[in-house]
Amino acid sequence: MKLFDSHCHLDDRSFEPDFEAVIQRARAAQVLGMLAVGIDRDTSERAVALAKEHTDIFASVGVHPHDAQSCSEETLAHLERLASDPKVVAWGETGLDFNRMYSPKKDQERWFIRQLEIADTLDLPLIFHERDSRGRLLDILKNTPGHRRSAVIHCFSGTETELAQYLDMGFYIGITGVVTIAKRGERLRRMVRFIPADRLLIETDAPYLTPSPQRNQYRRNEPAFVREVLLTLAKERMESPQVLAEQIWTNTGALFHINA
Repeated sequence: MKLFDSHCHLDDRSFEPDFEAVIQRARAAQVLGMLAVGIDRDTSERAVALAKEHTDIFASVGVHPHDAQSCSEETLAHLERLASDPKVVAWGETGLDFNRMYSPKKDQERWFIRQLEIADTLDLPLIFHERDSRGRLLDILKNTPGHRRSAVIHCFSGTETELAQYLDMGFYIGITGVVTIAKRGERLRRMVRFIPADRLLIETDAPYLTPSPQRNQYRRNEPAFVREVLLTLAKERMESPQVLAEQIWTNTGALFHINA
């Protein structure tokens, strides 16, 4: 199987002591592609640097809703320059998070809209973060339509109604290790059975959201563990892991315009 971890934070400081070992474990687990996701200016710079050093790592740039209050036009201009590198294949992680409220709603919405505009101008696919926005992210997307906009809903955790709307917009759905967790992932496991195979992506969000059974032994998630996400999806959908893996690899390449 060829697996692609479509969302991980490889720039995280927790990976510094054993970064090359992490990458080797990923390759041994047949994870042959990884997308290092930026969430602000510094992490975006580090993600791009990692992507330039490794052929199987790609990068995205963006400002996470948690960091919206420190965003500025200068920051976005800098990210836009970073995005000119051919290893940058997406804009994000951006969106709305009304759960922890690290940034005020007005700042989150303002800079989310600006990032939509920039990504549309650059013709880059988007990586959306949504948590407890109670339909506001969907409202903004409907009110600021983009030309040929493509995107993935990272770590999908919404309702059946929201899922249907995302699919109607043509978006991909990113599934993390949450789907492997007995109680927390129960509802998600039911929902993944109804997502079209050509709209699925798998991701770790490493170093966060360690899947089962690894979470019983390791606190830090890493790209190698995306295999558990794939196997759980295949089981719940009653599909061949090999066939589903091939489809998801194709999906990832199609969304991010990666020929691999």
